Amino acid sequence: MKISVALLSSYLYCSRKLFLEQVLKLKEPPKESLALGTIRHQIYDHINKKEKEIAVSITKKESLESIQNLYRQQYLGILREAILRNKKSINGLNLNILGIYKKIFPYVEEECLMRASNIFSFMESNNVFGEELWEKLTPKIMSEMKVDSEKLRLKGVIDQVYAYESCHVPFELKTGSAPSAGVWPSHRIQVVAYSLLLEEKFGRQIKEGFVFYLDSKEKRRIAINPFMKDEVTQITDKVVSILEGKELPDFCVNKNKCKSCGIRQSCYNENEISGLLSVIKSFT
Repeated sequence: MKISVALLSSYLYCSRKLFLEQVLKLKEPPKESLALGTIRHQIYDHINKKEKEIAVSITKKESLESIQNLYRQQYLGILREAILRNKKSINGLNLNILGIYKKIFPYVEEECLMRASNIFSFMESNNVFGEELWEKLTPKIMSEMKVDSEKLRLKGVIDQVYAYESCHVPFELKTGSAPSAGVWPSHRIQVVAYSLLLEEKFGRQIKEGFVFYLDSKEKRRIAINPFMKDEVTQITDKVVSILEGKELPDFCVNKNKCKSCGIRQSCYNENEISGLLSVIKSFT
């Protein structure tokens, strides 16, 4: 069994909710944050595919501003297409398309400025352009990289990977508030899990990863150590046990999590949960 790295994060957040969603197949009702997340991931996937085209088009020295405009022109088109592609789900949630555009635009603009600066700095330092610029560009920033491993029993999609000549560095992009120091535990375990998957994929040790909190524009570093890797293995074991078992985990002790949970009513409905458990157990 290969499980999604996202399930490790879900386990740390609430093991009971993990069971309800993955075993009993309860679903949270659609909400704005999920729609925004879907659109954002589609945008980053298409952004990655445009990187080479933009780099190759720079055939002479350009100002940082002009390179930013190249990126902005491409990215705003990608943003519009992604919103139109999801128009049905946006309307289904009674959301305003212009409002969605305004909420996602700052993230796209930030990505535009970051990638343009990366290209500009490398071009200025190495005096290379066009095809040579793309071929030699370091780091190359890859979005939505798919990784999986039978050995680790994990699979997932990494938000961004910075590819250097000697190493790869995973980045997770997160909305919402950042902790006062470090990263949230669920974010840390995701980055470490992706580091293990990258090590197997490329045969290189991964020494660090990052969580970029988009709303506050804070980049938090995680130094990878063997203890963290062991923790990923232990949590993977626990998640697999939950998915293969029929034992309902206890309620979450953090009531603030319960308040924001989309399946809290079902979670506390003993009759509904008992009925679903009976159905599941009848197939074993």
